[in-house]
Amino acid sequence: MEALDALLNRVSVARLHDPAPSAEQRERLFAAALRAPDHAQLRPWRFLTVEGEGRERLGELFASAIAASQPEAREEVLQKARSAPLRAPLLVVVIASLKEHPRVPDVEQLLSAGCAAHALLLAAHAQGLGAMWRTGDAAYDPWVAAGLGLAGNERIVGFLYLGTPEGGLRVPQRLAPADFVSAWPG
Repeated sequence: MEALDALLNRVSVARLHDPAPSAEQRERLFAAALRAPDHAQLRPWRFLTVEGEGRERLGELFASAIAASQPEAREEVLQKARSAPLRAPLLVVVIASLKEHPRVPDVEQLLSAGCAAHALLLAAHAQGLGAMWRTGDAAYDPWVAAGLGLAGNERIVGFLYLGTPEGGLRVPQRLAPADFVSAWPG
């Protein structure tokens, strides 16, 4: 697939099933992620893969985070959290691993990790895989961060759900660049 085709036609795919990306496909996914813009070559990212029974354990972590912050949470809410990671055969947790640097503020490093996540999504699309970037409360919950082993300088950028698309891919809505671009008059 050509680069522009991937950029112009990538869509989020919510309905994913087995098989998960192969070892060869995963190698390409992460190789693409590592090409993200990176001021001072800090490599301010890392990735966790979650699959198999690990998805069930991640769901339990999500549910326990809700129960800890909302003791009155209904069982339906907890069950929804438990089942969330089961929506795809592979999840990749994208983590911004922030480094102290005199010229590269945290915000640039977060953006770099976000670019790594986007590159991974594009590489998935280019290989015929389906992918969805999700966040939700779990991405910002300190209980979840601790359960995943994040250090104090780390932040979850997102949970990337990956697998084989169920059915065909939708056609992305075409937006007019002129609606979003203007010239600065100086």
